[in-house]
Amino acid sequence: MTLKLSTLSILLGLGVGLPQIYGILKPGAFAAAVRKFPRSVPWGVALMLLGTVWFVWNLSQESIADFAAYKNILLAGFVGVGLGACIFVQDFLAVRGLAVVLLLLARVMVDTGRPALSQTHWVLVIQTWAYVLVVAGIWFTVSPWRLRDFLAWGTANEQRLKIGCGLRLAFGLFIAVLGLTAFRSVT
Repeated sequence: MTLKLSTLSILLGLGVGLPQIYGILKPGAFAAAVRKFPRSVPWGVALMLLGTVWFVWNLSQESIADFAAYKNILLAGFVGVGLGACIFVQDFLAVRGLAVVLLLLARVMVDTGRPALSQTHWVLVIQTWAYVLVVAGIWFTVSPWRLRDFLAWGTANEQRLKIGCGLRLAFGLFIAVLGLTAFRSVT
């Protein structure tokens, strides 16, 4: 399955932008939901299971000659780690699950954009964003409370929340427009 850069860009742009509309229209409800996220067990389980399945699927597609004899054991072990985290590491599970998904999403962004680098320099926007996601994923894995603190800061008052939502909405629209324009002709 090959994802076109234009499709990925539109999906990413809408994925970032659409929730921001809710934040602008209903800042109180949005802020409350955002503040609950880091310690949300349902979100944590969903994101950790998504990350586990996605990672195991990626790994199953790789040819690992050095570990071919142990591939099934490795896959089972990673499934066990993902499920075990859902059961035994529920503190900040949502942040940890989000970190895994961010790292996997960054891989898709880099892999999808790499072939188009010679066709348009706008790909660097997606590539740079992907590396920001990698740094964020690593940082939130190591210190998940920092996302809680960052979200508390970003939702401390309605003006700050609306400015943040407006900036993320503009960025999401920019990414979606790249998908509709600059990346449309990219092969």
